[in-house]
Amino acid sequence: WSHLRTGRPATPPIAVVSGRLDLDPDSPLITAAPADARTIIITAASGPAGRRGQLARHADVIVAGETSVDLRAAVSALAERGHRRMLAEGGPHLLAQLAGEGLLDELCLTIGPLMAGPGAGRIVAGDGTDPLSLSLAHVLEDDGFLLCRYTRADR
Repeated sequence: WSHLRTGRPATPPIAVVSGRLDLDPDSPLITAAPADARTIIITAASGPAGRRGQLARHADVIVAGETSVDLRAAVSALAERGHRRMLAEGGPHLLAQLAGEGLLDELCLTIGPLMAGPGAGRIVAGDGTDPLSLSLAHVLEDDGFLLCRYTRADR
């Protein structure tokens, strides 16, 4: 599959969104990234300047937003660096922000054969996320797991 990376580094960089910058600057995520795919830290200007400096020794730091991370500015900054296709993995708050900003083009969702309880949360959390219509593009089954790929219905 290396032909899919032609003209790009063998390893795509990982970008981490963190407003508080409560990251370990000596973690392998930061220090062990290949030189041609340094980890990218996306934060807000209100994040601790000293910690930004520590992280910048081994990572690229993007400041996007003043008091909180502005995801539109972050996506623009990544695109300016040549990263036009992005995979976001995060919790329900990040997913809600991406959807709320209109930055979600597709959703990959795995449904596992496990009944758990007592109460289930939503896959999005936070304030005022409007419903987003999705269309099922693909579904695969493996050992009882359903691997679903949805795309935005309006695109």
